[in-house]
Order: sequence, then structure tokens, then C-alpha cells
Amino acid sequence: MDLLTAEKEIQKLHQLLNQYNYEYHVLDQPSVPDAEYDKLMQQLIQLEEQFPQFKTSDSPTQRVGGHVLDMFEKVQHEIPMLSLGNAFGEQDLRDFDRRITQAVGEDHSYVCELKIDGLAVSLRYENGLFVRGATRGDGTIGEDITANLRTVRSIPLRLNEPVTIEVRGEVFMPKRSFEALNKVKKEKEEEPFANPRNAAAGSLRQLDTKIAASRNLDVFLYNIASTDEVDVDSHSEGLDYLDRLGFKTNQERMKCKNIDEVLAFVESWTEKRPHLPYEIDGLVIKVDSYEQQQQLGFTAKSPRWAIAYKFPAEEVITTLKEIELSVGRTGVVTPTAILEPVRVAGSTVQRASLHNEDLIREKDIKIGDQVVIKKAGDIIPEVVNVLADRRTGEEIDFQMPTHCPECESELVRLEGEVALRCINPKCPAQIREGLIHFVSRDAMNIDGLGEKVISQLFAEQLIHDVADIYKLTYEQLIALERMGEKSVSNLLQAIEASKENSLEKLLFGLGVRHVGAKAAKTLAIEFNTMDKLASATYEQLTAINEIGDKMADSIVSYFELEEVQELLQELKEIGVNMEYKGPKPVSIEDSTSIFAGKTVVLTGKLEQLSRNEAKDEIERLGGKVAGSVSKKTHLVIAGEDAGSKLAKAQELGVEVWTEEQLIEELKKN
Repeated sequence: MDLLTAEKEIQKLHQLLNQYNYEYHVLDQPSVPDAEYDKLMQQLIQLEEQFPQFKTSDSPTQRVGGHVLDMFEKVQHEIPMLSLGNAFGEQDLRDFDRRITQAVGEDHSYVCELKIDGLAVSLRYENGLFVRGATRGDGTIGEDITANLRTVRSIPLRLNEPVTIEVRGEVFMPKRSFEALNKVKKEKEEEPFANPRNAAAGSLRQLDTKIAASRNLDVFLYNIASTDEVDVDSHSEGLDYLDRLGFKTNQERMKCKNIDEVLAFVESWTEKRPHLPYEIDGLVIKVDSYEQQQQLGFTAKSPRWAIAYKFPAEEVITTLKEIELSVGRTGVVTPTAILEPVRVAGSTVQRASLHNEDLIREKDIKIGDQVVIKKAGDIIPEVVNVLADRRTGEEIDFQMPTHCPECESELVRLEGEVALRCINPKCPAQIREGLIHFVSRDAMNIDGLGEKVISQLFAEQLIHDVADIYKLTYEQLIALERMGEKSVSNLLQAIEASKENSLEKLLFGLGVRHVGAKAAKTLAIEFNTMDKLASATYEQLTAINEIGDKMADSIVSYFELEEVQELLQELKEIGVNMEYKGPKPVSIEDSTSIFAGKTVVLTGKLEQLSRNEAKDEIERLGGKVAGSVSKKTHLVIAGEDAGSKLAKAQELGVEVWTEEQLIEELKKN
């Protein structure tokens, strides 16, 4: 076969296999038998082996796996993947509707969708070709799992239009695939997966793509990351557009005119949920209009225009076998119920929170009791009540200890608190938990240093405080169980890379009491360096809107400690960054820019700046970047091939700039 004939035959097989794949995995309407599809796939594999110059990244053969990865690279999301606020009943949804109405008026509608219980992913396409896929991670930084996502047959490798777009969705494992996978695991005497969500997440984090390909994963796409590039005005139109591009969206969705229609949708799916071929853990309700979404905006963690309704908790009965005590990084001693394993809300539960001694007394919980366990979605299971009428007389009262189970120091109950606390600063459990927190995703995010490895390093006395993490050597790590050369090399690289983290990551990782991730970023932006924050007064701290009296007291007390000052000095000498590296916003009051207090819309293709660079600069100078043109828009920046947004701006008489005008203005600032 000559080259021209081979190229044409390969292109023809591409088209046929992509069509059959779309019909089977997206439309669920196969037009040919599996044997025919397999025969054509074999022909394509053979031709690509014979003529490798015609093998492309969007070839159907790329779905079968076969690559073995060394590790997953980190990916920064240009547009953060935020989480959603939760609703647990009718009143929560009505409160949500009331907030929306207060902000945008009565004239609004919602889109209701099923909340798939899987792994959130972001897919990037350039000129219609799939180029990158990533996990949500912490919402800002995820992992590049492109190779594994290529094996998911319902993810198109080439779109129906040559667009550049980033979309978000949920990869999941259908119930049938989950049952088949666990059957094989049991036959091999391996630990089965607890639920389909864990199975999907575990499959996508396999370094061998053949394993991911064998797991029969599926996907539903539900959002366009940035709507600036597309000419749609609402979420419902956006979903229809995704359908036209060839994406698989969930058709079990509904546009609702008011909250009563939303509640009817909720009630309907609460009953129909068990009959679906995949797991859902709730419903998602979104304001439909993009313009109204922009108007509503975001909190630090979630959009104000969307909410996740969680199905009512499931309750089951099991036996409380033991009560285990754990000491957290702040010294609080927490009792945990150890249960006879039981299935509830889609997963196997063996532990449940008991919170504190008062709760145990209030509910009259004894070891050996038959108890009712409640779990809703990702919420930690809890003991609802005791079935006292089933007692045999062999149950045992639980006595909270007077001394720390880790260091034997006397436990105290601080004024105003219900928890018992170990106040020994050298308590091994507190130090270990503090180390685990320091390396966690929202803190220093050191990949490969999970809870088990930290516990192992601490037990071997290789680390005593966070500074010791940066002194670990190859020889120390390679001697540990289950640590190979590649794992050690990757871990040392991750430790070294974490030195470059921005100040807020380090500050949150240090575990200053009452300082969460959001407050850490606020403090980092305000003070810029660790030294300035360490010398801040109570008055300077409380002058910041988000910093209250209790947090300010805690911060001042923390930095006064001699051991903290010594630790920070040691971290500096090791080379850990002590400065804020992110963009520092300019307040509207302080900004002299023309953008201050103005709403700007970007449309068309920009040549010299990326859309995100333009957005960041405008927002840094006090402006707000919106996704659609309205009467409230002050300025439109129009690049090449600007479409309906430019036309609407001209119709409304909104001022329009070229990219060159934008750049000239940015140079002034």
C-alpha cells in the first residue's frame, strides 16, 4: 500500500470508529455490532504500525492505553475549580432562592442537574483537539491525567468544531463496571473498592494507562470553564452547545421557572435515584443566565449562583465494637466509634465520629451497643442514637481518660470548650498530626508525603518538626518500606519544589490556631512577608476586615513563642520562601486606573495577551471582568473574530476598545 492510499484509509477508519464510538458511548444507540468495531480497530492498529507517520493524538487507537507514566505532573487551573455550597432540605433551597431573588430580582430561572458521584475533571481542547485533562486537586492546582482520560471512550479526542475551549465534568464508574471490578478483586483476594467514586478516582490515578483503559469509565460534562469565547447567554444554552460539539452531557436535566419546580424535580429524583445505572449523591441547582451569574459572583470557595442539594442521609443499624481515642494537632482528644462494617450511603463504614465525652454521655453510648448510623454523601458518619431495648447486659460503660493516650500528660478542659485537650507542646501525636497537616494539599502540598509516610518517618525518628522534612536524604528514604528509587527521587523533587510555595501555603501549613486557608491568604496579601506578619500588632491585625479578636490574639501569641522564631529562622536558612507570590489587588479607592470600579467584557481572539492575563490585569487595577454584555457593561475589549458580544455592545452604545488600546492603558499602570 502506498503512502497516499494508507493516509486516506487511516482517515476513513478514524471517521468510522469515531462515529461508532460516539453512537455507542454518548448516544447509547450503537449502529454496528461490537465485532465490526473490533475488526475496524484492528485494521487501524495494523496500519498505524506499518505507517507510524500517520498516527495522531486523536486516533481511536489512543484509547486502549499502554503508556506507563513516571508520575503525574502538577497543573495550575487558569480558572479555579470551585466547590459548591450544600443544601440538605427544602428550607435550605428556599433560602438559596430568597438570596438569589434579593440579588437579581424575581425574573430568573434555574437549571437542575444530577450530581454524579465521581471525580471532577477539567478538559482542555485547542482547535478542536483534546490536549490536556486534569483533576480538580485543591481547586487551584490539580494533576495532569491526560493519558488516562484518553482511555475514557465517551471523552471525544476531536470535537465537531475546531474550537479552543476548556470544559468541566465528572468521570464516574457505572454500577455494572464497579460490580465487575470488585468481583475480580475478590477472586484475586484483593481489597475491593468501597464505592464507585473511589474506584473511578483510583482508576484515573494509575500510572499504567492500560489499567485505566480496562476499568470502563464514563463521563458527563456539565460546564464551560470560561464562556467568554462562546456565543451563548445561559447555562442551558451552554449544555446544548456541548452536545453539538460532541460531548456527553447528562440529559436528565431540567430548566425550572421557579423554586417550586426545582423542589418537584428534587422530589422526583429522590425516588428515582436507585434505578439509575450510576451513583448520584444529590442534585445541582444553577441560575441559568450567565449575566445573572456574573452579577451574583463568588465567595472565596464557591459560586453564589449554584448550590448542591444532598439527598437525605441513609441510616443503618450496626454494633459499636470499641471506642478509639485520637489526639489532633491542636491537642484535642476525640473519641471515634469502631463499628461492625456496614454499607451505608454507597460505601462501607467502619468508623463514626463521637465528637466528645458530653455527646457520649448525652446519648448513653456503651461499648457493645446496637447503634443507628447516619451518613449523607461525603459527610462523616455519625452515631444517631442507641437501641437501648436491644441491650443484653454485657455492654460496657466508656470512661474518658484523665491523661493523654499518647504522652500521658494530664488532660484539661479549657474554659468555654467541651473538648478535653492535651496541652503538652511536645506531645508526639500533636507533632505528628501537625506534620501531616503541613504537607497536606491546602498547605505545602508535598506529593508523596501522605499520612502513612509521615507516620513512618516520625516513628523512625527521622523527622521531629517541619524543618526536618527539608533535611531528608536519599539514603534515609530508600531504607523505608515500599519506597523505590523512583518514588524517593520524585519525593525529594516535590520537597524541594515546595520551598517555592507562596507565603500563604507556608502560613496555613504552620497550623496557627484559628488561621484557615482563606485567612492565611488574606494575611499574606496584607503583610507580604513572614517577618512583617510576625511583628504585626493586635491593632494592625484587627484592622483587617476578615481578622477577628480571637484570631488576632492567636497570631500574636504564636509569633511571640521562642520556638516558633527559631523554626522560622531555620526554614529561612533551608531556603523556604517567606514572601507572598500571588497578584496583589489594587483597591478601587487607591486605583488611578480607568478600570477602577468598571465592568469590562473581553471578546474575540487576543494576539498579545492571553485572555486570563488580560483578566488578571484588569482585576488587579480594580476592574471587574464579566462574561456577557449588558446595560451595566462599561467597556468591551474586542479582539479578532469578535461576534455577538461586539454586536450587542454596539447596539447598546457601550464603548469598544481594541487590544492595542488595552495594552497602552496597562502600560500606564
